[in-house]
Amino acid sequence: MSPTVAGTVFVVSLVLALAAAYRPLGDYMYRVYTGTRHARVERIVYRLTGVAPDAEQTWPVYARSVLAFSAVSVLFLYGLQRLQSHLVLSLGFPPVEPGQAWNTAVSFVTNTNWQSYAGESTMGDLVQMAGLAVQNFASAAVGMAVAVALVRGFARRRTDHVGNFWVDLIRGTLRILLPVAFAAALVLVAGGAVQNFWDPAHHGVRTIAGGAQTLTGGPVASQEAIKLLGTNGGGFYAVNSAHPFENPAAWTNWLEVLLLLVIAFSLPRTFGRMVGDNGQGYALVSVMAALAIVSAVLMQVFQLMHHGTVPTAVGAATEGVETRFGVPDSGAFATGTTMTSAGATDSAHDSYTGLGGMMALIGMMLGEVAPGGVGSGLYGILILAVVTVFVAGLMVGRTPEYLGKKIGSREIRFAALYFLITPILVLAGTGAAMATGDGRAGILNPGPHGLSEVLYAFTSASNNNGSAFAGLASGTLWYNTALGLCMAFGRFLPMVFVLALAGSLARQGHAPASEGTLPTHRPQFVGLVVGVTVVLVALTFLPALALGPLAEGLHT
Repeated sequence: MSPTVAGTVFVVSLVLALAAAYRPLGDYMYRVYTGTRHARVERIVYRLTGVAPDAEQTWPVYARSVLAFSAVSVLFLYGLQRLQSHLVLSLGFPPVEPGQAWNTAVSFVTNTNWQSYAGESTMGDLVQMAGLAVQNFASAAVGMAVAVALVRGFARRRTDHVGNFWVDLIRGTLRILLPVAFAAALVLVAGGAVQNFWDPAHHGVRTIAGGAQTLTGGPVASQEAIKLLGTNGGGFYAVNSAHPFENPAAWTNWLEVLLLLVIAFSLPRTFGRMVGDNGQGYALVSVMAALAIVSAVLMQVFQLMHHGTVPTAVGAATEGVETRFGVPDSGAFATGTTMTSAGATDSAHDSYTGLGGMMALIGMMLGEVAPGGVGSGLYGILILAVVTVFVAGLMVGRTPEYLGKKIGSREIRFAALYFLITPILVLAGTGAAMATGDGRAGILNPGPHGLSEVLYAFTSASNNNGSAFAGLASGTLWYNTALGLCMAFGRFLPMVFVLALAGSLARQGHAPASEGTLPTHRPQFVGLVVGVTVVLVALTFLPALALGPLAEGLHT
C-alpha cells in the first residue's frame, strides 16, 4: 500500500468512526447534563463537599466557582511536586524545581499539558497518578461544564441561572470521562501499553546486542487514555505517544487519534438537542469537519510531496517520524492534536517541513475549533457563530439574531474580547521573547525556523494545546514563567467572557424569526462561519507566519 493510500484509509476510517459515534455519544451527553436525577455516588460527593446540587448559579457565581476550583487545583499540584521526595512511589526523584513546578501545575490545570521536562525522569508515580492524571480528568470536565453553561444561555429564557458548576463538573467526570477512559485504558493494555509499578532502579533488561539497559515502567495506560480523551496531551514519557509503552502499534495509534477527537466532534449533537434543533448541531459539526479535512489534506500534501533530494528519494519527509506509524499516520495525528487542544504527539513537529509545521500552527491559530478541545471547541465555535451572524446582520442592515437571541452590543463585546485574548497573548509573548536576551537564548536554530519555534511555543501555550517545536530550550525560568502566564490567561479570561455571554443570553426572551433572520442550519451559514474563521485568523497572524514558517517553506 502506497503512503498516499495509507493516509487516505487512515483519515477516511476516522471520519466514519466519528460519524458513527456522533449521535449516540452526543445524545448520551445531552442526557447527562439535562437529567434531574443524581446518582448515588454523586450524592455522596455532594454531601461530603457541601454542594447543594439542585441550587443553580448565576454566571458570576458559576465563574467564581470555576476560578476557585482551578486555583485550588494549581496549589495542590504545585505542592505535590514540591513535596515529591517525601511521598510514596516517588522512585527516589527529588522535588521539582519551583519554576518547573509552577509551569507544570498551571499547564495541567488549564488543559494545556505543556511539558518542558522528561516525565519518566522527573515525576514519581504518585505525582503522575494523583496529580497529573487527576487534572487530566478535572480540566477536561471544567471545559465541558463551561460549554454546557453557554448552551444553556441559548436554550433558556428570562432567567439569571446557567446551571450549577459543581454538578456539571462531577457529572462530566463520573458519567462521561471516567467510564470511557477506563474502557480505553483496558484496550491500550491489551494492545501492549504499560500499566505497572516498575521501579527503574531495580529492573533492567539485556539488549539484543548484549548490553544493559534500564526501562521505566509505571501507570502509563491509565494516564494515556484520559490524556487523549480529555484532549490534555501530557505524556508519561518525554516522547509522548511516539513511545511504544504509550502507543504500541499502528492500530493503537488510530485509536488514540479517535479518542482525542470523539467527544469534541460529538458535542455539537448535545448542543442541538439542548436548543431543540438538531440542524444547528449538524451545521456546527459541518464547520468543524470542513476545517479539519482541509487541514488534514494540506498536511499530507506538504509532508508526502515535499521537494528535495531525500524526501523525493524516499517518497515523503520522514525526518522526526516514528517508523512504526509512517508519515501519513503521523501527519493525521499532528493535524488532530493541533486542531484540538490535545498537544499529544507521535512525531517531532519541529522536524516537519516548513509548510507542514505551518499547518500545525494554523490548527491552533484557528482557535482550535475543528473540533477543538473537550468543551472549549464547542464554546469557541459558538463564539465564531455569534460573530458571523453579527457580521451578516450588518451586511443586510438588520438586528442580528442567533437561535432566537438578539446579538446586540453587549453580546458582541463579550465575543470580541473572547477572540482577541489569544492573539494578544501569542503576539505579545513572541515579541517579548524576541526582544529579550533570556527569550532569544532559548532559540537553538537561526533564521525563520527559530522564530517559528518561539511562535509555536506561545501559540501552543495561549491556546492551551501543549505541543511544541522541540528546538526551543523552554525549560528556563523565563519561559516557564512567561508560558505559564499565557496558559492561565489564555484559559480563564476566555472562560469568563463565555460565561458572561451565557448570562446575557439567558436573560433574554425568544425573538421570533422574521424575513431578515439568517438561517443558521443551512450550508450558506456553514460557509459563512468557515469564511469568517479563516479571514479572522489570516488578518491576525499572517504577518507572523510570513516571517516564520512561510519564509522557511518557500526558501526550502
